[in-house]
Amino acid sequence: MNILDKIVLRKREEIALAKQQVSIKQLEAALYFNRVPYVFADFLLDENRAGIIAEFKRQSPSKGIINDKVTVEEVTTGYAAAGASALSVLTDTDFFGGHTNDLLAARAANQIPILRKDFMIDPYQILEAKAMGADIILLIAAILTPDEIEDLTVLAKSLGLNVLLEVHNLDELQRSVIPELDAIGVNNRNLADFSVNIQTSFDLVDEIPDDFLKISESAISDPQTINDLKSVGFDGFLIGENFMKTQNPGASMADFVSQLISV
Repeated sequence: MNILDKIVLRKREEIALAKQQVSIKQLEAALYFNRVPYVFADFLLDENRAGIIAEFKRQSPSKGIINDKVTVEEVTTGYAAAGASALSVLTDTDFFGGHTNDLLAARAANQIPILRKDFMIDPYQILEAKAMGADIILLIAAILTPDEIEDLTVLAKSLGLNVLLEVHNLDELQRSVIPELDAIGVNNRNLADFSVNIQTSFDLVDEIPDDFLKISESAISDPQTINDLKSVGFDGFLIGENFMKTQNPGASMADFVSQLISV
């Protein structure tokens, strides 16, 4: 059993417990449930923004603690001020040190789209994301069947949420793409062993239909890499660890963006 299998197994337990604690009716009565989500494309394609989806991530299974000294409010507002097109907030607790309260805090402090970064396998989690004030949900092809991807996407879209499908290879891409998706992300990290290789994005970009926003995720630490990815057709770039490993992630992103403009 690899780490991804372990995460999904634990996620099923978490969802069962959450359903006992908070009913769907309670989720639908939450503060943000009737809020109209931001349109992801409007922000990602805005030339005045960096095209970066900046991530708040305290820890990971491969690196352990990355940064547990900063608050979600200070980091995400710093990211937004630095020109982030969207925010990514981890809500998985056991493996990434996140919490649903992190997304609630980020939502209260920011006026740009927020991605709920988690391992989404159940419709209940989509309703949770809406109740938290998320604008985008992540669906990971490696842990979902094509039917599950379609069902979760249709539900998310019915709630006004944007859907980002994450793939790791050509097989996942070919079996998972449906017209209702908003964006397709290529994760340069192998979720089985957490190794990274930016070449994955370059190999898959031309296989992604131009109907979708194209996102490159993970293994991006050099502004020149973003320029190279843009030149082959990517619209957005998810970066977390590169900023989070510094004392001031927002300032780190601002410096990165200034280099991006100059290269």
